[in-house]
Amino acid sequence: MARVRCITEMGMGVDVHGRDATKAARRAVSDAIRHSSLGFFRMMGKTAHDMFVDVTIGVPDPTQVDTAAVAAELPYGTVTVTAVRGGLEIPAENGGDAIIIANAAVIVSLEDGKST
Repeated sequence: MARVRCITEMGMGVDVHGRDATKAARRAVSDAIRHSSLGFFRMMGKTAHDMFVDVTIGVPDPTQVDTAAVAAELPYGTVTVTAVRGGLEIPAENGGDAIIIANAAVIVSLEDGKST
């Protein structure tokens, strides 16, 4: 079955001290989904557990993101998290710390129910 994209949400998260890319990424996902209430599943004979949630996180160093911790921000569905190069790192004036800014794209899809 093919997947049909139903929702695309974007968010931004920041870790002001500590250069924690995972913290910034989790905040970006939380920001993306904070204003959503997806009630259309019932109309389609589905539940929130039927959805596929594909998350792309942009941070300066993708290897620093704990994708499992980011996935835990999403309460339903089959979740996949991919970290890519993006976001921003703003160095502190003294060079000892930095602000990490993460961007998140959260895409929710459902299977179309058609055999391929």
